[in-house]
Amino acid sequence: MQAMLDDLRVNARRTSFLLLGVLAILFVYISYIQLVESEFLSTNALNRRSIEAAAQIKRGSIVDRNGKVLAFSERGQDDRYERRYPYGPILANIIGYTDIKYGTTGIENSYNGELSGVINPLHFFGPIANLWTAKTGNNVIMTIDTNLEEVAYKALGNRRGAVVALDPKSGAVLAMVSKPGFDPKTLDRDWVTIATDKESRLMNRAVQGLYPPGSTLKVMIAEAALAEKITDTKKTFVCEGSLKIGSDYELTEAHHHAHGKVDLKEALAVSCNITFGTLALELGRDRMAETFTRYGFDRLSGVDLVEMPSRLPDFGHLGDGDLAQTGIGQGSLLVTPLKMAMLAAVFANKGVMMTPYLVGKITDTDGAIIQEVSSKEFLKPTSQELAQTVGKMMVAVVNDGTGSAAGLKGIQVAGKTGTAENPHGASHAWFIGFAPANDPKIAVAVIIENAGAGGEEAAPVAREIFARALR
Repeated sequence: MQAMLDDLRVNARRTSFLLLGVLAILFVYISYIQLVESEFLSTNALNRRSIEAAAQIKRGSIVDRNGKVLAFSERGQDDRYERRYPYGPILANIIGYTDIKYGTTGIENSYNGELSGVINPLHFFGPIANLWTAKTGNNVIMTIDTNLEEVAYKALGNRRGAVVALDPKSGAVLAMVSKPGFDPKTLDRDWVTIATDKESRLMNRAVQGLYPPGSTLKVMIAEAALAEKITDTKKTFVCEGSLKIGSDYELTEAHHHAHGKVDLKEALAVSCNITFGTLALELGRDRMAETFTRYGFDRLSGVDLVEMPSRLPDFGHLGDGDLAQTGIGQGSLLVTPLKMAMLAAVFANKGVMMTPYLVGKITDTDGAIIQEVSSKEFLKPTSQELAQTVGKMMVAVVNDGTGSAAGLKGIQVAGKTGTAENPHGASHAWFIGFAPANDPKIAVAVIIENAGAGGEEAAPVAREIFARALR
């Protein structure tokens, strides 16, 4: 009998310790959620309770750099606040939308906590924090210039594509256009069409579209070849219209056009495939891989939107033909327009790549600044001397080469065109560049899907953006 009582005591003690352990784990877990994860969970776009609660709060406005209102709330049916988007599809892929049924996207999602007023110093107290919850959210001041945005949107016309414009010295995004888009005003009525459209209207092509960069990449290959002392500005190359690589591959110019004897500056101006394919082969697999890393193609930019990473070749297993193709921006390489705008900005900003950002300030309802974003360096991939050397070559592309359609009277423009072949149809038209070349205020990347030659289609779009930004 005594033995049985002893066993009961031991089991009871073990059970008590087990229950205390479980309670301790539960306490730690709840504390973790309240103190660490509460902000993420409360502002998450899938949190239905937060969405419902936010409908009873006047959501803060989203405003551009010049004070133009891009999104605001007003009372609608059932005394609930409804979101208004004055610029419709022009800014829809950046601003996004917030909707009880369809969730939250874009800046509306990235800054949901600030706009809805959910984020406050007492959020870790859980439901008790509701006693102090503001009835009006905070305002988000963006870096976007709506005037520039409208020009870029109109310049793309009815074509699919994207435009990114940056301040190369700060990284501020001045314009970001994606077409085709959607109209958030008619989201509920047109949802099925928008969500199932083969044109991918909900995708922000500027940060989520992946494309071969084509000849726009040659500015980076030129810098790498100079940095590695494979060539210099005086060495000449001979282009006979094609280059046999190995026993079974031939790199060619468009229409087998032979450029003859060219130096690096001239090769960039006429976009000579043979020259840049040869330079890629001379750089080799390791140094080509290092160049892409040096320019940050293996990293996300950190911009306040969902961004797709670049797709880089497996350099260690590339054949010579594929390596040469990578040197002219073809092959398996895929990048976003934002990344190419950042590449252009390096040569505009003395070799420094700044972190791109879309939001400059958060203010309260009285206009007091709650948070202010300061520009910061992302990478320094090259020297000031080499950046200026390549920048001068890019000026020659516009003055004397394939980028003449981007030129402006009285203002020097630097750029590079691209006509990127793709396996799904006609070539994509590219242009990257900056202006004024001697004191850059804006760097751009333009891509127009399946439009053909970059010098004919994308460069004129860039010219309109430069003209509006610099007038």
